[in-house]
Amino acid sequence: MLEWLNPVKGFGVTFHAMFTKVPTVEYPEVKRPTAPRFHGRHQLNRWADGLEKCIGCELCAWACPADAIYVEAGDNTDDDRYSPGERYGRVYQINYLRCILCGLCVEACPTRALTMTNEYELADDSRQSLIWTKEQLLAPLKEGMEPPPHPMRLGDSDQDYYATGRGQHGSQDGQQPPESTEAVR
Repeated sequence: MLEWLNPVKGFGVTFHAMFTKVPTVEYPEVKRPTAPRFHGRHQLNRWADGLEKCIGCELCAWACPADAIYVEAGDNTDDDRYSPGERYGRVYQINYLRCILCGLCVEACPTRALTMTNEYELADDSRQSLIWTKEQLLAPLKEGMEPPPHPMRLGDSDQDYYATGRGQHGSQDGQQPPESTEAVR
């Protein structure tokens, strides 16, 4: 009956948008907060004593669909210990020209060494500066942390780090581990 009005109805959306106020963000001066689960720049984390969590397993590089991560493992010795395990990530690079910030590398990491921060300002005018090295990706040392290499401080074995290392010997979050290690049914 009123089919001749159908083409005019489509202009209703346009007319409504014409009179709606557009929010202006003054970006460089005022930065809007990101969502809590935003995938931004990567970060290599440390244990509470300063040792690196990365064990050089290269699972993050294998999981990366864009082939943006390069990892070379090195062996720990008793004199030069960078992580609690047998190996550590001697060379770690992320090429942000290739990275699609999908987060699959974070999901693949068995020690939770790699996480993503909320930092999103990664643009640069040089290709070389967009290849981030291990030194740029490592989390800064907090108070009470000792820069590696040094002996393990959170326990006598690497199992103290992986099984109960977050609570008993040097808690990062202040929580004590459960009394028993039995599985909860």
